[in-house]
Amino acid sequence: MTIYNPRMTTPTRLQIASDDIVLPFQIDPFALRGRVVRLGAVVDTIVKRHAYPPVVARTLAEMIAMGAALAATLKYDGVFTLQTKSDGAIRMMVVDVTSGGAIRGYAQFDAGRVAAIDDPQPSVPKLLGAGYLAFTVDQGSNTERYQGIVELTGATLAECAHHYFRQSEQFEAGLKVAAAETRGSDGATAWRAGALMVQRLPSDDAAGSAEGRPAAAPALGALDEIEEGWRRAMILVGSATADELVDPELAPWKLVDRLFLSEGVKIFRPHDLVHACRCSRARAATVLRALPRAELDELKTDGKLIVTCEFCNADHVFDYDDVVQTQTN
Repeated sequence: MTIYNPRMTTPTRLQIASDDIVLPFQIDPFALRGRVVRLGAVVDTIVKRHAYPPVVARTLAEMIAMGAALAATLKYDGVFTLQTKSDGAIRMMVVDVTSGGAIRGYAQFDAGRVAAIDDPQPSVPKLLGAGYLAFTVDQGSNTERYQGIVELTGATLAECAHHYFRQSEQFEAGLKVAAAETRGSDGATAWRAGALMVQRLPSDDAAGSAEGRPAAAPALGALDEIEEGWRRAMILVGSATADELVDPELAPWKLVDRLFLSEGVKIFRPHDLVHACRCSRARAATVLRALPRAELDELKTDGKLIVTCEFCNADHVFDYDDVVQTQTN
């Protein structure tokens, strides 16, 4: 990774880009690696593709920010998926992030149960109920898919992720996420989301730098200092406010400086995030051709078959007779 100096007088891309990015940073003295995720148009586009009630929209926006933060800690070539499945008012949420930074997501919910919730920011048990949080990395058919599953335990999505971290011997991290619907000077509203994550590097990585160059392992006498640095970093992560995570006027690098400048932090080149759905008419046609004739009959409306993508809400419309004919040929 390339180190940037965002504090220089001449504006750089790092200073200018404040939305829809992942900003990596590292605190070498304590073998810590971090990410700031800031989402503007990307999360607003995803949420507004559906008529979600505000509490569902906010929760999905937080899930999207958390998915982007977790994906940014991994080395993979494919798709990282973060999913909840539970028995509450929100039955399911799915967010996936490609290794190229393309994000999509959706939520399934019970409208009546959501409407009955009078808390604008309900806890996970109240909104999602009992269920699980799943982390999946899919790198294609030629590689083994990795999946980690943990019970939904905690008042917030970040606390549920922490429950997973505590159970993992390979992953120690602190995470904070936030989302809010903001109003611009023109009166228009838009959803924003952000996340801050600091990860403790595994022992086999801690001796290397962000650029991959080897460095000396810490001396035994420095281990106590490293432990103290880790504890202090967790306190600093916890001190970041929800407003700071979504504030369009606070550049991500300034947030990193505000929290970790005195810790010897290095800031690296940001990675762009985009909203992109992988659905297509061809994929929808393949799904329809695989269905039994009886199911196609049930789906038919005025001689048409409509496949709606749950992620982007796009409709793919097919002529019933054309689909049936391709099944018989």
